[in-house]
Formats: sequence, C-alpha cells, structure tokens
Amino acid sequence: MAEVQSFDNLLACRNLLKASVDNSTALALALDKTGPRIAELDQKLTFLEMEIRPGGSKNCTFAAVRDHISLALGPSAAVLKILDSIRELEKSLLSDSLPHSDIFSYISTIKQFEDAIKFLTANCNLAIQWLEGVIQFLEGNSVADDRYISKVKRSVAILEELQTTGEQAGRNGELLSGAFVKLEISFKRVLTESSAPLGFTNSSSPSTAEQAYNAALPLPGPILRKLQAIVEKLNTGNRTNSCISVFIEVRSLNAKNSLRALDLDYLENAVEEYDDVQDMEGCIHEWSKHMEFIVKCVLESEHMLCKEVFGSLASGAWTGCFAKIAVESGILLFLRFGMSIAESKKSPTKLLHLLNIFSVLETLRMDFNKLFGGESCNEIKTMTRDLVTKVVNGASEIFWELPLQVELERRSSPPSDGGVPRLVSFVTDYCNRLLDDNYRPILTQVLRIHQGWKYEKYEEGLVTNQIYSIVREIAVNLDAWSKAYERKALSYVFMMNNHCHFTSLKGTKLGNLMGDSWLNAHGNYKEYYSALYLRETWGKILASITQDNPDSSPTMRLMAFNEAFDDMYKKQLNWVVIDESLRNKIHKLVVQALVPAYTSYLQKYRVVVEHRSDVFYTVQSLETMLNTLFKAKQVKYTSSTIGSHLTGEQRNAVIDQFRFTLTAM
Repeated sequence: MAEVQSFDNLLACRNLLKASVDNSTALALALDKTGPRIAELDQKLTFLEMEIRPGGSKNCTFAAVRDHISLALGPSAAVLKILDSIRELEKSLLSDSLPHSDIFSYISTIKQFEDAIKFLTANCNLAIQWLEGVIQFLEGNSVADDRYISKVKRSVAILEELQTTGEQAGRNGELLSGAFVKLEISFKRVLTESSAPLGFTNSSSPSTAEQAYNAALPLPGPILRKLQAIVEKLNTGNRTNSCISVFIEVRSLNAKNSLRALDLDYLENAVEEYDDVQDMEGCIHEWSKHMEFIVKCVLESEHMLCKEVFGSLASGAWTGCFAKIAVESGILLFLRFGMSIAESKKSPTKLLHLLNIFSVLETLRMDFNKLFGGESCNEIKTMTRDLVTKVVNGASEIFWELPLQVELERRSSPPSDGGVPRLVSFVTDYCNRLLDDNYRPILTQVLRIHQGWKYEKYEEGLVTNQIYSIVREIAVNLDAWSKAYERKALSYVFMMNNHCHFTSLKGTKLGNLMGDSWLNAHGNYKEYYSALYLRETWGKILASITQDNPDSSPTMRLMAFNEAFDDMYKKQLNWVVIDESLRNKIHKLVVQALVPAYTSYLQKYRVVVEHRSDVFYTVQSLETMLNTLFKAKQVKYTSSTIGSHLTGEQRNAVIDQFRFTLTAM
C-alpha cells in the first residue's frame, strides 16, 4: 500500500511539472499542492524523531539520527516560508498591465522571483542532503524498520520533485518567459516614443552647436537608463536578440527620417546626366554638407546610443547593431556617389571634383575611423578605402597630364576675332583655383600620398613646377596660333589681347607665382603689339592724306583715304579687344592718329569737300565709327570661377575638348 501511495505521489509531481511548463499558473499549482506535503513532511520528520528517540544502550546511535533529522527540519521550514513569497510575486508578474511607467519596479520583481526560486531550490537541495544522510544512517545501523525508512524516502522524493519544478521555472518557465516578453514590448515602446529625427537645413552647417548637442545626447538620461535596465535583465535570460532587432529597426527608420528632409535625388543620378559643370559642382557641394551631417550628427548619435544601450553585453553586439543601422541609413549610397565621380571620364574639372571629395573624406577621417573601425563595418571600410584610392590615383593622374594636355591643343585653330582663346582663359583660371588656399593644400596632400604609395619621396615645389610647365605650354601655343592668321594686323590684335590677359593676372595666385617680372614683360609685349597693330593698319591709310603726292589731286587722295578707311573698318568690324581699358586706349590712339590729320586735311581743302560732301566721311562720323570697333562679344574675363566669362555651352565645349584629349592619352 505504501508503494502505491509513493507511486501516486510521484505521478502527481510529474503532472505538476508538466503543467508548470504548459501554462502561466503552473508553478503556483505545484507550490500550492506541495505546501501540504511539506507540512506533512515536517510532521513525519517530527514523528520519526519521536519514534526513534534513543533509550538504553543505543543513546549515541539515536542521538546521531536525531541530529540529522533536526538539521533537515530547518531547510524544510524555509521552503514553506518562501512559498508564500513566491505566490505574491507571481501575482505581480501575471498582471495584464505593461510595465512602461515603472520598469525598474517590474525588473526588481522579476529579480525577486528568480532569487526566490533559487532560494527554494537551494533549501530543497540542503534538506535532501540531510535526509539522504538519515536514510543512509538508518539503513546502515538497523535502528529503524522499513516503515520509517520508507517515510523518509518519500519525503526526499517530494523535495526532489519540488526542486526540479523550481529549477525549470527559473530557467525557462512560462511565467518568466511572459515577463521577458513584456520587457521586450516595453523596450520597443519606450525606444519608439523617444526617437526623433535630427533636423538639418541647407542654410546651416552640420557642425553647428545645436546639432553637436543633439549628437551628444541622442536620448534623455532617464530613457537610456530604462533601456539599459531592460537589456541587462533580458541578457540574464539570453533574450537580447529581439531587443537588438527592434533597436535596429527603430533607429534605422529614425536615421532615414533625419535624411528625408534633404533633397538626395542627386545621389541616384549618373554623372553623365549632368549637362553643366556648375550643376555637378553644386551637387558635390550638397554632397559634402550632407555627408558631414550623416556622419557627424546622425551616425555619431547612433554609434553613441548603440554603445550606451548594448555596451554591457559581453558579446560586443553593439558594434554589429551599429553597423546594420549605418548601412540602413544610406551611408553606402553617399560613398557610391563619390565612387561614380571617381570612375567618370577624365577632365580638368574632374580633378577639382576629386579634390573636393578628398577634402570631405579627410575632414571625416577621424570620424570614419571611430565609427567604422570595427570588423562589423567591413563593407563600409572597404568601400571607403577603395574610394580614397580611386580619388588619389585619379587626381594625381590628371594633374600630371595637364601640361601635355595643353600641348595637344596646339593643333586647334585660334579665335577668328583675335580674342583670348577659351582654352587660355580656362587654363589660367584653372591654375588660379589649383593655387588657391582651398585647393593647394589638398592637392599637395594628395600628391604626397600618391608619391608615398609609389615609395617615392615628395619634393617641395612639385605643384608650382607643374604650374610653370602648364604656363610655358600656353605661351608656346600662343606663338603657334598667332602664326595661323593670314592678316598680320589680326595676329597683332590676338597677341595684344592675350598679353593683356596675362597682365590682368596681377594680384591673383597665378600672377603672384609667376612674379612681377613675368607680369611686366607681358605688359611690355602688350604695348609692343599695340604699336605694331597701329602701324600695320591705320598708319598705312594715314599716309594718303599726310604725304604730298603730285600725281594725285586732293580729291583723289581724300577719296583714297575714305575708301581705305572703309575697307579697314569693315575688316576689323568683327575683331575684339577683350579688356575694356585696352579697348578704350586703342580707340584713343586711333582717334588721335586719324582725326586731327583728317580734320586738318578737310580744312585745308574745304572747297573741294564742300562740293563732294556726300562722298566723304565727316570728322564726327569718322570718330563715331572708330569708337564702335573692338566691342567685346563676351563678358569681361574674371578669375572668380572656371570659365566664368563663358556661357555654359562654351564652358562645356572646352571641358569636353579637354576630356577627349585626356581620354585619348
């Protein structure tokens, strides 16, 4: 009968254990049913103590048994006391309300429940050990019959089953699992409600104090402490994967929302879609601001937040979490835009674009090393490294080819109006930009890096020597182009215009580099070719009225002058003098040379002129016509931007011509 009862008890305990896993009240049922058993156990142990109370000659043996039973009674009584505490904790954990408002108290309740379960199983284990000692002692000394030993064994079985139930509830019981789910839900809600996109306007720098403050404090301190507490608690149960996934989802969306207000359509466009150089420069300028914003503000915030929330995890999960957020935010799209520029066709303006891109990457280098230095960000690191390599190699290659590129343009034709060739204006202004404080340090650094990659020593003055070579090639081109004109006078106008253009470089970076002697020499050449022009043109026709010719009458000489003037005027009608001051000076010299002599001649032969006034120019009409010559068909050259005196179509034509030359080399 005792064996049947023992079997029934074992079966009841097994059912209790199964029920604890299947529903949230399993542990409560197990503990409720085990409570009376513990009370029964207490009574049986007391009864056992009385039954085998020592007497006569067996005092020592019975005293030993009594001590073992007394030691088992203490842990058994503790089990009874902890059961009440566990039932109260269960009520709090099983509450339908979510712990958003008082997360710390809820986490504390979970911890108390876990500690109670540990205390319960520990005391069960201790009582079992002492009772097993009693059993061993009784069986070894034959101081009690099988009936008493069976009662002790049954008590041990009950405690073992209770211990097993507690251990399973502490590891993966449905009650704790449900509590962890509530924490996960609270984590997502707290994070979502506290996440707000960073603001950025094109009128402000991304490194303003306000944005720096936002980056320093991605979430308020109380919110961070809540998230940290939830993660730490879930980590004790190996339940952080869900929180990490939620964090990546919420913060990736927040990063995208931070960029949503920006006009990022240009990132998707191919380089060939930009028809105008200034359009491309504008996109790169926007890219530089947006790149700095996403790295210094958006991703800096996410990096800091990932470390704050998941930094306590031994697995280093926070770095992988940040890497996924960075990729989802679109940082690779920004890098691909830079790569598309680096892989585009070669052109002079591409060099400036590459230097702009390098400047941005260099400014953000420390940030990139800090944010993307871990193995989790290998994709970003690899693309960034490839981009830097292409930028440095591409910029260096174009820079070294510039003199040869200018030389290859020597075969082209000079402008038909004798003005400054677009190539000359473009290249001189281009050199000015390369020497500007915004580009020269970057260019020097790029060349230094490129030389280092080739294990070559960088020599100071490398940039200036290359500029000298470019200017020399331009000078050779001008000489060749001047010889292509059929009319000497137009050739002189051409040289006069170009020497004047070089003289106007005084005060610019290129002019300062070339020096005053170089500038003064061009000024002298300008005067020289001005004199040649006057002698070759108006000086020749002036001879018809200033030199006596007995073979021709005054009327014939006057008619010859007017015909020569008319022919000369028509030939020069489409010639230009770009510089306004030079143009005014030429007008003045021509008027001074012709008008007084013509006026004097008309006065001298007044009678003849009065009879033929319909054939000859008046002094006023002559002067008016002279002042209409050389009107520039283009805007006066300035050195503010590349090809600023050119229309967009003209500027692109020059660049396309260069691009063809560079590509062919």
